[in-house]
Formats: sequence, C-alpha cells, structure tokens
Amino acid sequence: MTILVSGSLAYDHIMDFQGHFQDHILPDKVHILNVSFLVNSLRKLRGGCAANIAYNLALLQERPLIVGTAGHDFEDYRKWLEQVGVDTSAIKIIPDEFTASCFITTDKSSNQITGFYPGAMNYAHNYDLAEYKDGAQITIISPNDPEAMVKHLHESRELEIPFIYDPGQQVIFMDGEALLDGIKGARAVIGNDYELGMIEKKTGKTPAQLLELTEMVIVTKGAYGSTIYTRGRTVEIPVAVEKAVVDPTGGGDAYRAGIIKGLLNGYSLEQMGRVAALAGTYCIENYGTQSHSFTAAEFAARYVENFADVPLPETERVAVS
Repeated sequence: MTILVSGSLAYDHIMDFQGHFQDHILPDKVHILNVSFLVNSLRKLRGGCAANIAYNLALLQERPLIVGTAGHDFEDYRKWLEQVGVDTSAIKIIPDEFTASCFITTDKSSNQITGFYPGAMNYAHNYDLAEYKDGAQITIISPNDPEAMVKHLHESRELEIPFIYDPGQQVIFMDGEALLDGIKGARAVIGNDYELGMIEKKTGKTPAQLLELTEMVIVTKGAYGSTIYTRGRTVEIPVAVEKAVVDPTGGGDAYRAGIIKGLLNGYSLEQMGRVAALAGTYCIENYGTQSHSFTAAEFAARYVENFADVPLPETERVAVS
C-alpha cells in the first residue's frame, strides 16, 4: 500500500539573523521597504515540502512515494532519500533545470522571511497521479507548482484516492474559490494559524465552518500546540517538550507526517495529534528539515515521557517493551 506525497522538492538555504525583524521595519515606511539583514550563518540543506513529509514518514516506519519534479542536480538527494526508506521512483528529472531552491532567513523570535525559486518544480503539472494509483491509500497535496496542485487534487477525486489538502505557502496566491475547491471532499485540511487565517479571510469560513466541506481541519500554532476540528469534536493538542529550539523550518512538514501516520493506522485524535507534535519537535531541534532522526523505540519512549496521559496504540507500544 502506498502513501502518495505530491509537493515540492528543493534545496533550502537557511540563514540566521541575530536580531528581530520588527526592530528594523518601520510600519509607516513599508510602501518603500528597502531592508538588508546581515546574517551570521548560511547552510545549504535538503528540503521541499514533499521530501520533508516523506522523510518523516519513513522515520515513522511508513514507505511514502514522492510524486514531483527535480533538476539535474538532484542525484545525491535521491540517494539520500532512498537510503532512509523513501520511494523516489515517481520523481521526474528535468534535465535543463535546477532543483527548486528556498532561501529562508530566521530571526531570534523564529519569524521567517522566505524567497523561493521554483526551477524544475514548474514542470510538476506535466505528470499524472494515475500512474501510481494502484494500492494508493492516501495522497497529501502539499505546496507545489499551483497548476500541479489543482491537477493532483482533481485526479485524487477522479481516482477515488482519499486526500489531505495542505495549501501551505501557496495560500497567498489562491483566491477563495480555488481554496474552497481544494477543501471540498478532503479527508483533512492542514495549515498553520496564519494560513487558516488567510483561508478564513478569502473564503469567509472559520475552521469550524469548513467542516461543511471536509472531515477534519487541523490548525498548528507553533509553541501553542495545535487544534484538531472534526464535526463531532474539537481536540487541543499540546506540544512535546523540546531539548532546544534550533530551527523551526520543517517542523510543520514533520507534523503532517504524524497526521498521515495516525489517519492510516486508526489512531484516536489525541494519539494522532501527539505523534504529529513529537515528530515536529524532533525536527525543530536541528538545523534543516531532514537533519533529525530517531528509531521506533526512541520515538515511542519519548512519546511516553511527554504524553503519559494518552497511551500510544498497542502496535506502537511494543517498541518500548
């Protein structure tokens, strides 16, 4: 059985600014904004929403299949993903393009300013999910070439593959009609509190009202945990205690992997949210989106340390016995 992960593949260029953006942006001058931030570190790391989600699914003992496009500079990245258990056979290489690149500057309050060069991602809409429908349990439609997101959304419906809708950063470029089309019929809709705020502004619907169109709405709130809305219940999910907050980049993608794990394995909302929260915590304790790792036993033991009030499913508890 297969988890289809549709989304971006990219190299992340992560920079740290040892100050606060708000101290250097004058509200009455934003119409002529011209600001330069001197950063004290730069790292080029593997990233992209699809790869990040798939990497964390592999750590959680799943076997995801990435459906996306990359450039001629992707071979080492492909080998890395295969080594950790990600199926890369559906990744298409665009010979004349570079893999997409993301340029992220983070300040001391974990605020971020991001620039994104799509490169090979621009061609993602040329490829079909139908090639990989056999045995597909679920699809997550994460940030990607906007045309590919729409195409894979409609294909998921036509192929009757349950899908999770995760518009992410692309929510800025979508109008209310497009967002409602993506949400309609989704097994779940996921976004951070800013993204869900943008969805509410553009559609006029609160997370609770979106349940007219989808089974579940999940709002992540950083250090304040997350909220899972369903038609019958609203569940507040706490965060796992972190050893250090090194870099927030990719924490949301790791969280999404935990949600997929829980949905596919019949976890309760409380279990699913906590598994997702812990996966996100592992990520933010390291620089980069794929620098963390854990075994099943390590993950289960740390889950028990953080969430003793909500036991792991029986199948996962075996790992700590």
